[in-house]
Amino acid sequence: MKFSELTEKEIEELKAEEVLSLALNTFGRKVGFASSFGAEDVVVIDMLAKIDKNAYIFSLDTGRLPQETYDVAERIRDKYGVKVEFFFPDRDEVENMENEKGPNLFYKSLEARKLCCKIRKIVPLQRALGDLDAWITGLRREQAVTRGETAKFEMDDANGIYKVNPLADWTEEDVWNYIKENNVPYNELHDKGYPSIGCAPCTRAVKRTEDVRAGRWWWESPENKECGLHKR
Repeated sequence: MKFSELTEKEIEELKAEEVLSLALNTFGRKVGFASSFGAEDVVVIDMLAKIDKNAYIFSLDTGRLPQETYDVAERIRDKYGVKVEFFFPDRDEVENMENEKGPNLFYKSLEARKLCCKIRKIVPLQRALGDLDAWITGLRREQAVTRGETAKFEMDDANGIYKVNPLADWTEEDVWNYIKENNVPYNELHDKGYPSIGCAPCTRAVKRTEDVRAGRWWWESPENKECGLHKR
């Protein structure tokens, strides 16, 4: 069965594993999973490994990631025997940016922060998606105000391909229940108050009463807390 054979309502009623199977059946080797090795992403990898260990998984190494992110990436590779392809930012673009605006430019203005995200994340993502017809994410609707309308299967107009979000309707509790029940390796920073993890300088721990995305670009307003990878 393929996505084209189902209605939007029928797709929304599918379980996460069923959405992933549908993605692989629809797009074959032309679909890839973009993993940042956060809680949602390790759940998706566990599911993919059970469906097809050869499913394409890639990750964006910005050069500013916490050591704990690299650690869990290695644990994931060792446990599941999956291959992860890493994409890096262009060296010259990073050098020019930092020489002109400084290594911590993202704290100075929204424009500067978005420039850093563009060079370190968006441009490498565009390279990663270049030969694909669809990509899979770990997005959930309740993560942020910017993600409330996320569908399990949608068109990604920014990149001109389809986007598959199998965990769109999951809660944070769903994610952690799955991790515990399936003994999935996860980033140790989650145990230190980091519900959402990105680049080290732009991520901090949050209080229990704060939003799960409060630790990402905490100096900015909520409606701006996206790096540009998931434009709507």
